Amino acid sequence: MSTVQIKEQIAALVKELKQHNYNYYVLAMPSISDYDFDIKLKELEALEKQYPELVHPDSPTLKVGGEITKSFKTVVHKWPMLSLGNTYNAQDLIDFDQRIKKAIGDNFQYVCELKFDGLSISLTYENGKLLKAVTRGDGTKGDDVTANIKTLRSIPLSVPHQNVPEHFEIRGEVFMHKAAFEKLNQERIEQGEQAYANPRNFASGTVKMQDSAEVAKRPLDCFLYFLYADQNPFKTHWESLQAVKNWGFHVSEESKLCNTIEDVLLFIESWETKRFHLSYDIDGIVIKVNSYAQQQELGFTAKSPRWAISYKYKAQEVETTLEKVTYQVGRTGAVTPVANLKPVLLAGTTVKRATLHNANEISRLDLHENDTVLVEKGGEIIPKVIRVNLEKRKADAAKINYLENCPECGTQLIRKEGEAVHYCPNDEGCPPQIVGKMQHFISRKAMNIDGIGSETIEALYQKGLIRHISDIYLLKNHETTLKSMDRFGEKSVNNMLDGIERSKQVPFEKVLFGLGIRYIGETVAKKLAFHFKNIQALQNASFEELITADEIGERIAQSILEYFADEKHQQEINRLKEIGLQFEIEEKEVILQSSKLAGQTFVISGVFEQYSRDELKDIIESNGGKILSGISGKLNYLVAGDNMGPSKLEKANKLNIPIITDAALLKMLEE
Repeated sequence: MSTVQIKEQIAALVKELKQHNYNYYVLAMPSISDYDFDIKLKELEALEKQYPELVHPDSPTLKVGGEITKSFKTVVHKWPMLSLGNTYNAQDLIDFDQRIKKAIGDNFQYVCELKFDGLSISLTYENGKLLKAVTRGDGTKGDDVTANIKTLRSIPLSVPHQNVPEHFEIRGEVFMHKAAFEKLNQERIEQGEQAYANPRNFASGTVKMQDSAEVAKRPLDCFLYFLYADQNPFKTHWESLQAVKNWGFHVSEESKLCNTIEDVLLFIESWETKRFHLSYDIDGIVIKVNSYAQQQELGFTAKSPRWAISYKYKAQEVETTLEKVTYQVGRTGAVTPVANLKPVLLAGTTVKRATLHNANEISRLDLHENDTVLVEKGGEIIPKVIRVNLEKRKADAAKINYLENCPECGTQLIRKEGEAVHYCPNDEGCPPQIVGKMQHFISRKAMNIDGIGSETIEALYQKGLIRHISDIYLLKNHETTLKSMDRFGEKSVNNMLDGIERSKQVPFEKVLFGLGIRYIGETVAKKLAFHFKNIQALQNASFEELITADEIGERIAQSILEYFADEKHQQEINRLKEIGLQFEIEEKEVILQSSKLAGQTFVISGVFEQYSRDELKDIIESNGGKILSGISGKLNYLVAGDNMGPSKLEKANKLNIPIITDAALLKMLEE
């Protein structure tokens, strides 16, 4: 190849790998497997080694990886969070061992640790107190996520131990256990949101949330595995691990001290299958030289320590036959394709089904009937079809096209611009949507109706007793019929009817969540309820007024408008009002601290470093000010934070409304 062609090839690899880095570290939505990424990275490294004059100044080979989000304060790491060199084969580890011996001789040990598949975090403690928590970011600086990390139960806020250094950092990995991930991901799917691919993405997305109160609701965990201090009281890494465990840090019990590279290889082999029985994901093993003095002697390359390496397991893959593609309709109408497979053993379990996500994925795979497919279960909880073995495809195999009509009710599917998912719009006539909506309504996080569960809803629907949410409240008129049904004794029927009656006292935000409006999850429902106060104000809100509410973006606003534009939905809400459900919040009494803002009106928009929007709202109201739902000529001040919507800014400028910061607001109170 000519120099021009080599230069173009390097530029293309740099661009592609940078995009994959961005998808992985910033968006937490990887678009390529770790193995495929490493192959491409090694391809780039080989070209750069051969043609050093063509190395791109922004090459991923020169960086640890990742970029910094703009939502959090950026903090420079005192000790850089370098990446580890990694390998997928034993020979590379033997070569690594030989390099170590050549540099420091034969008298050393290794520590083998599980390589957790999560989000790297650095915790700084000063005088025994947690000072800050920072993500890895680009390795030299990361995001300050202290408020969120403090909500993790496994991370101590203080370390009362006597022998703790005055100032130290401890590194670890934030992760989510598989069972918690499956439960929370299912709730996300029920809201019509795209599921996270694996627990790592969920953990990463949670740590980057703006509201630490919401982070606290998600069951994250954290393993700590490396100590840094100006004057480290320990001589070895193994000694420090035992110590920090005694200090109260969550340290994995699965680490091992190894005397030889053969011991290391046996440890790696032992976890090849054992890893599938853990409650959390690992994607490899980390090997470190034990002695801190020897670590210092070995030193670092530009981006990784010479005294450590990671061995990464390849994702488990098997070949099997695609028997057919079926489709599941969720309560929001989202239609998900599923590959039904010839049963095959994969990662310790028998796999019969694998997700196909959406029409784009079917098209990408170019699926044909009875294809031989490769199925993967690496960091994925749900097995995934990754590619087709074209050599085994039959010549007359028919192409599989995504269906055009709902498999349950026959209605033509719709797909909105910019979205990957197809929907059945027939929410009032499609059985899975009807049943799913009622099951969602009675669920624990919504109306929490005692004495009635998902199976009961299904049975009542099949019997013809319920079709709408409001019908649940009319079941008292069918008491005789209920008691004649299988598994419906007098006591269970009475408990159910009592539970239904009690649910009339459930607060507005729970009722709103229970309605099952697409994209309106538990948190969003609460934000909407407290912003608009009652269902009437929400129904009458314009698009511009909706997006002024905390955490309400354009997609959610559009979904609300579409929901209330449907006359059937309005009729249902009117029926629920007549039944006696709560459709307005109980206003809490505002205790005035001063009247300094009396007569002044405010709109709060954007993200703030020191306060949440709700806290700023309380500050304004407790000093006599009033919060408006939208920007108009009646507004006195727009309190603006980061990432404020451009339409709000434009409108405020057009109306000559003063735009102030949260600091300026607080200064008004000091004057």
